[in-house]
Order: sequence, then C-alpha cells, then structure tokens
Amino acid sequence: MAPYLLLGFLIAGMLHVFVPQKFYADYLSRSNRLSVLWAALLGIPLPLCSCGVIPTAIGLKNEKASKGAIASFLIATPQTGIDSILATFSLMGLGFAVVRPVAALVTGVCGGLLVNRLVREDEATEAAVQCSTVNVQRSAPLWRVVKYAFYDMIRDIGLRLVVGLVVAALIQVVVPDAFFLSFGSQPLMQMLVILIVAVPMYICSTGSIPVAASLMMKGLSPGAALVMLMAGPAVNLASILVVHKSMGRRFTAVYLFTIVVFSVLFGLLLNASGLELFSSQSQGACCTDTAALPSPFKLVCATVLIMIIINALTMKLFSRFTKKTVARDAVVYRVEDMHCSHCEAAVVRAVENVPGVESAKANASAKTLTVRGSAPEDAVRAAVEGIGYTFRGRSLPPS
Repeated sequence: MAPYLLLGFLIAGMLHVFVPQKFYADYLSRSNRLSVLWAALLGIPLPLCSCGVIPTAIGLKNEKASKGAIASFLIATPQTGIDSILATFSLMGLGFAVVRPVAALVTGVCGGLLVNRLVREDEATEAAVQCSTVNVQRSAPLWRVVKYAFYDMIRDIGLRLVVGLVVAALIQVVVPDAFFLSFGSQPLMQMLVILIVAVPMYICSTGSIPVAASLMMKGLSPGAALVMLMAGPAVNLASILVVHKSMGRRFTAVYLFTIVVFSVLFGLLLNASGLELFSSQSQGACCTDTAALPSPFKLVCATVLIMIIINALTMKLFSRFTKKTVARDAVVYRVEDMHCSHCEAAVVRAVENVPGVESAKANASAKTLTVRGSAPEDAVRAAVEGIGYTFRGRSLPPS
C-alpha cells in the first residue's frame, strides 16, 4: 500500500492548499438538485474523516448551501478520498477501487435528495457563528503541501492506519480459514454483522482497507466487505451525536438510513454480479501485486511511510504531554469532540471571528483551545458550540 498511500497523501495536500473552501461553497449554494450532485462529486476526493467532515459541512451551511447538499457532502466524503482510492487499488484491485467512489457518489446524491424532500429547511439547527472561508497562510505553498500531506494527515489517520494493519494481521493469524463461509447462503447476515460492528466504530477510509481485505481472505463475501468500506468510514457514534445536535433529528435519521440501506444494497448487487474481479482469489493476480512496481521501490516507500508515521505520532504524543507556557493575556478552554487537524482548524476559524479575539490555537490531542484577547467566555462558547463541538469552560485559570 505504501507507494499508493504516499501518492494519495501528496495529491490530498495539493487539494488542501490550492483549492480554497470558497470554491466548494460557490457550487453547493446553487439550485438544490444540482448542488446535491456537486456536493458528492467535490467531496469524494477530499481526505476528510467522519468527524472532520462535520465542521466543513456546517461551514458550507453558513455559506447558504442547501440542506440536501450538506447531507450529500456528509455521506459521500468520509467514505473515500484520493488516498484511500489508490490504497484500495493497491490492496483489493481495480474492481473495488472503481465501485467504492461510485457507491459513495450514488449514496450521497440519493441521501441529499431524500433530505431535500423529507427535511424542512428550518429543521436543521442554524449554526450560531459564521465560519471564515479565508485562511491566511504565510508559509510557502510547497511547504504547506508537504506539511499537510506528510504530517497533518498522518497525525490524523496514522494511528488508525496502524491499528487497521495490526487487526488485519491478527485476522490472518487468529481467524480460521473460510470462517465466514459458516454463514452459508446468508450473505445478508454477514452484512448485518458487519454493520453492527462498523457503524458505531471509528475507522477511517484508509484504515478499513486492510481489515476488509483480510476478512475476505477468511471467507467474507465481497458485498459484505464493501459494506465495511462504505458504512465504517461514513459514520460513527461521535459523528451521529454531533450531526443530531447540529442538523436536527430528522436530518440525522435520513442520514443514517441512507448510509445503512445503500451500503447493504450495493453489497447485495456486488454479490449478485458474480464478477471474478471482486473475488478474493483474484487479488493475487492483480497487476499491483508484482508487475506494476518493482519490489525494492515498494520497500523504500514502505520505509519512508513508516518513518513519517513514527515522526507524526511521536510529535502528537509529545504535544499532549508537553507543558506549554501560556501568555499572560491568554485563556485556555477545554473543548471536546475534536479528533483531527480539520477539527482544530474549524474551531480556530470560528473563534477568530469572535469580536475581541486576537488569536486562537486548538489542540485536538489535549482537547484545549487557547485564546488571546478580550473576548468574553460566553462568546467563545457560542462560537465553539455553533459548529458542533462541546465547550467545557476554562481548563486552566488565567495567568
């Protein structure tokens, strides 16, 4: 997976730096049906997880995007990304690499259209704070691409990717061969079991790939593997709670219904197709296995990837336990539900729009928000809660 992951991370960094958030808002704020399609198309290549996509979606809502477009973006974006598409191709073959984004597109569009029909505009809770779409960056663009691709993204998903690889290895060793064949002619039961496990679990679109591939080698049907690749990254318990708080009960119900029903539907269609392209036995013959890339090159890429993961996770660990000095005019607040760099950026953007705030810095690992300026705590609370995060008040007494 390493060569394809490194390439995917690099492309994701370029998208992050050179495509402004305003670009998405311009397309998503148009007529409802067209904006639903654009939301899914624009969200598919973005490397956003199920928690990082929520503040982005709320920001789009503040830019007057339609409720259907928001739902389409929330459903389609976490299921895949340019990095996970390439990694899926490397480990599971061309068939899954094509079906996965297509399924995300169809699911997102159908979910958005359902929300437009079933959810009234005023049922989605209005966010209290307008998120800024301008993010001033003073560093060189190339450095920002490299930093986001090989530090910020690895810091966000590196641990989950490692966990996914370890779990995949354990499945290979511990789970008996053809274990899932015990379900016999009940592929739907396999899918229901996968849904029960995958929906509440927090797994990223890239980390789910080795797990799904290993389960297929133990007898899991291709359709049930697709259910894991769709439903696992698309939703988790934390994102369900935040969507319910920010967008309303009916919106959340349609959002969950669409993900569950369409993942099972695509799984059944995949099993019914009977194509050898999706069979686990055909994976060894995939061109990505031996012919496409020379083995020494793959080993070099794997070594580089391991070093990048170790560096990012070590820095993340140090940032959690290293005690930082706080300026005399700064206040540290505790903010929960932040999980990644996208969460940090969303909180900072919202808080920096509060009158009286001179600067703000969020730390997802430590669950803290450091604010400098004269802004009152109530205004900071409104900004944080307005984009769906939990504000717990002051973490440290003012210096």
